[in-house]
Amino acid sequence: MQKPDTLLLLKVAIVGLACTWLLVKLQEWLNNRKSLPLPPGPATPWFQLGPRVPLLFAEMTEKYGPVFSFRQGSRVVCVVGRYQSAVDIMQKHGAALADRPLSIAAGEIMSGGKRTLLVGAGERLKKLRKALHSRLQPTVAVQYRPTQYKHAVNYLLDVISDPEHHVEHARRYAASVVMSSTYGKIGPTYYSDPEVQGIVVHGARLGEVVQIGSHVVDRYPILRNIPFVTSTLRRWHEEELGMFSKLVDDVRAKVQAGNAQPCFATYLLENQRELQLSDDEIAYLAGSMFGAGSDTSASAIAFVTMAAAKYPETQVAVQAQLDAVVGKDRLPTFGDESLLPLVAAFYLEAYRWRPISYGGFAHRATTDIVWNEYVIPAGATVIGNHWAISRDPDVFPDPEVFRPSRWLNEKGQIRTDISSFNFGFGRRVCVGQHVANSSLFINTALILWAFNISEDPSTPIDDMNFSDTANVRPGPFKAVFTPRIDGLRKLVESHVE
Repeated sequence: MQKPDTLLLLKVAIVGLACTWLLVKLQEWLNNRKSLPLPPGPATPWFQLGPRVPLLFAEMTEKYGPVFSFRQGSRVVCVVGRYQSAVDIMQKHGAALADRPLSIAAGEIMSGGKRTLLVGAGERLKKLRKALHSRLQPTVAVQYRPTQYKHAVNYLLDVISDPEHHVEHARRYAASVVMSSTYGKIGPTYYSDPEVQGIVVHGARLGEVVQIGSHVVDRYPILRNIPFVTSTLRRWHEEELGMFSKLVDDVRAKVQAGNAQPCFATYLLENQRELQLSDDEIAYLAGSMFGAGSDTSASAIAFVTMAAAKYPETQVAVQAQLDAVVGKDRLPTFGDESLLPLVAAFYLEAYRWRPISYGGFAHRATTDIVWNEYVIPAGATVIGNHWAISRDPDVFPDPEVFRPSRWLNEKGQIRTDISSFNFGFGRRVCVGQHVANSSLFINTALILWAFNISEDPSTPIDDMNFSDTANVRPGPFKAVFTPRIDGLRKLVESHVE
């Protein structure tokens, strides 16, 4: 009778010792973490930021190293500025960086806490991203390609007719695609259309206040309850929500009448109960598609043109491949994509050379992240600085040079060992990246197939002339479009017919 009791006591003792050992090791681990320093950086307790913050951060990366930190009052900010560090921190710790820092001005007040870009980690983010993913995942994204192709051909015709305003034509292309896929708009959408102009205005307002510490209420949260401090933000929110709601209401009326075009808004309305979305959440989901998909795609297309004009020698190999695969008797199509890796390399290099979200959007660490004997503490704001990462000389030698071949392997195919972080990091990566890449492919293919693009010596291009906003917009620039195809206009017009 004593033997079972002895065995039981022995087992209990072993379990107890094991638990004690684990607790000791856990405490040692925690103590080690607490003893680790922050990444190096300026010692001032309130580091001041000015204009062109991503460029400033790139300079600080050169000075302090691939990851640096600074303080703004009680807030710790860590900036990642090199490729491998972005992989090790932003990608591998994606779960710990799925949250956003508290954004009072842009997120809480101006967006009513419903803009997917700024919503913190939690149930609301999950349901919003689920709704987006259902209509933007790769298997569904191909459904937008006929619309993208139609408007890309129209963009080509616009450039043939009026090359001087090619940047505006790119904006019209992007607006047409997004308004069609989001709200079921038929036909071209002009950038001067009141609806588009309204969305652009609201996007510009967001760009003013979304950057870290740009609004006084984010620096001093106690001011959020003082009316005159936040009255403009609240008015902007009401105006934006009203416009977004009206666009959805127009679709709702068509759904009820039975004549709505299939689009993202119809999907949200028809599945509203299953998706557990409020009317305001639907309005912001659909409305945010324009800011996320239109201005960014238009800017990327313009930067492709800028790069071609500044570096005309980079067009030669792409055009040779286009001539071999497509010829000069028809237009490139999405069916040619797998045979045109040089086209993909060209727009990937444009992403790297002039990243659209050039400073990246802020994340919030929900747990301590240990990196190279430093700690990024829970609660810290963490920023992957796209400008600096895309200029990592160890991964992208001669980073200021536009060189599409850097994206190709020895077989002439797109490399799989490096990635473009153009669409963000980890669990906050842009859901619409597959649709955006399709837009860049077909527009790059068409414009380089149709033209030799060059710089006008009398009007040099300032390739640093872009807006200092969260998502940059290039300023107007002159490019010379010389047709490569005999009877180009007639061929394109016959294709449209």
